[in-house]
Amino acid sequence: MPANRTTLLPALAAGALILPAAGALAAGPLTPGEAAQPGASTEIVTAVASAERAVDRHVTRERRSTAIRRVERLSRTRARLAGEPAPGARGPAEVRTWSTARLERHGRRLRASVAELRRTGGAPDVPIPAALDAIAQCESGGNPRAIGGGGAYRGLFQFDRGTWASVGGSGDPAAASVEEQYRRAAMLYARAGAAPWPVCGR
Repeated sequence: MPANRTTLLPALAAGALILPAAGALAAGPLTPGEAAQPGASTEIVTAVASAERAVDRHVTRERRSTAIRRVERLSRTRARLAGEPAPGARGPAEVRTWSTARLERHGRRLRASVAELRRTGGAPDVPIPAALDAIAQCESGGNPRAIGGGGAYRGLFQFDRGTWASVGGSGDPAAASVEEQYRRAAMLYARAGAAPWPVCGR
């Protein structure tokens, strides 16, 4: 049976303060008529009101903690998919100073952004440098399924798996579409120029 005033009062009168689950006392404080019932005392009414306030504080803290964790997780996921630097182990530090309402709004925006990045293969639209055509020909002969280095280097641009993941790629680079391989390579090129291809980028 859910906790309510009827079940709480005898326990409180016996000296056992029970903290009910959130919403169990949602009907509000005791009315004067309820307080006047036999066995009810000022101490019991005060204890029930205190328990209600404790429940409210607990629910508020839990809601805020959940919102912070969601924003931190989504921030890391979005950065990974977009090939951006990770926002730290716990996400952007400033989010812990935001109100709960702002955290929840930001979480909804991040969730939509993550869904869009996943829909597009994770790589945003980026300019494709002309230099990448020559790099692809040099690295793989233009073969998007090429595998080199004993399996360590894969695809048009001979990504290793770590570098591929650093620009938001998942799975095998050689299994990705040509379009995605170019977009990931363009993201890497925008970050580091031709340095990731020390031979073919010259």
